[in-house]
Amino acid sequence: MLGQEVDKNLRSGAERLNTVRKDGSALEAGGEDVGDRAYQAALGYLVSLTKFGMNFGLGRIRELLNRLGHPEKKLKIIHIGGTNGKGSTTVMAAEILKEAGYRVGMFTSPHLQDYRERMTINGEMIPKHRVIDLIQRLRPHLEALVASGVEHPTEFEVNTAMCLLYFAEEEVDYALIEVGLGGEIDSTNVVTPLISVITNVGLDHMDYLGPDIPTIARNKAGIIKPNSVAMTASDRPEVVAIIRQKAQEVGARFWHVGEDVRWESRWSGEVEQEFDLVGLHATYPKLRISLVGSHQLANAATAVTICEILESEYGVAIPRKAIYTGLRQAVWPGRLELLSLKPKVLLDGAHNFDGAGVLAQSLHLYSRKRLVLVLGMLADKEREKVVNLLVPLADQVIVTRPNSPRAGDWQALADIAGKHNRPVRVIEDPKEAVLEGLASLENEDMLCVTGSLYMLSDARQALVEKLKSSL
Repeated sequence: MLGQEVDKNLRSGAERLNTVRKDGSALEAGGEDVGDRAYQAALGYLVSLTKFGMNFGLGRIRELLNRLGHPEKKLKIIHIGGTNGKGSTTVMAAEILKEAGYRVGMFTSPHLQDYRERMTINGEMIPKHRVIDLIQRLRPHLEALVASGVEHPTEFEVNTAMCLLYFAEEEVDYALIEVGLGGEIDSTNVVTPLISVITNVGLDHMDYLGPDIPTIARNKAGIIKPNSVAMTASDRPEVVAIIRQKAQEVGARFWHVGEDVRWESRWSGEVEQEFDLVGLHATYPKLRISLVGSHQLANAATAVTICEILESEYGVAIPRKAIYTGLRQAVWPGRLELLSLKPKVLLDGAHNFDGAGVLAQSLHLYSRKRLVLVLGMLADKEREKVVNLLVPLADQVIVTRPNSPRAGDWQALADIAGKHNRPVRVIEDPKEAVLEGLASLENEDMLCVTGSLYMLSDARQALVEKLKSSL
């Protein structure tokens, strides 16, 4: 019923559009703005597809792409997977390529505040009217698939198909496609990339990917394709060995960032850091990035290596200046993002144990008197290990609920946190939780909001609005 009602609204709204403006809004003959209504209906249709859950396998999306004329075959793709650091690596590589003069599509997930963040070209989100148009065109194909006996594609599969079609029609020079979950079983694994990147491998999504590091590594290595280049920045020898072996099996050239590429920090501060890099083909002294934390040096080195491989293996011209400027300009909200200095307000999507470890190591960069921690995690994460790592660093803890069906028994976090003899409050609404945390700060204190990106989205919006109003 929900899908039918959304589709009715989408069709009726779109039919009445007379003129579509650049921002995607439009006016009816009577002057009523219906562009946003049609866009919201399109989003509502996508949301309605979440009822099909997480249904792995590539059969559905392959058939959908076949009906769309195989847009993925018209693209030059860099496929980026890994447990952590995928988004940061993707955005840094995209910024370098944009600075080099190319038209670069970037597909990432999930979004923080606007669904259109998932599909960008040279940093610009997909226009609303293109979302409306793509959904209208995809819907008949989805209905035809089901009528032919194929299971309905999932929301992420439809999102992936939309992205590939959009990038192909916009004729981007390069498409940087972030893996959604895992690698081999992910719907993005229909692409044939120039380069397959696996940033690192940790324990995450174990219900789907496997119980241990080697099993998860083999799944992520499933994105490596013949006649391409494979690379990883993992510091786990067993992971490197598995990825290297997979590359050898399919005939892909292999590079290890950390062995073939080296870097060294020069200094690190609260809002930026500088490092030296010895790459595959050149050295780069005094590179500077606005992404904080030692882990971002590995991500930056990976991004530069992607570009060096594009130059050496595929003849792509990338000026040296583009590497320096692109890295410096790259931003990635919600990853050690400092929203305010007095008091300090830090957001970080440390949604698994490895991410929490990086956050714990990075907190020493931020001077403070007291630390108030707002934490909300999904039920399928290693929540107890994360709590035991982060809560001892805090002076006060607020537990909140991620806006996701996978939140589960989110309040159990409070019981775990209470074992560390810290004051713990439970506030279900993330917006209310972070505003309460902010209100408790003195100028020299710090608020750290972390956990699920689904929670971070609501929290960030509330904090940005509050901080702006207080200026």
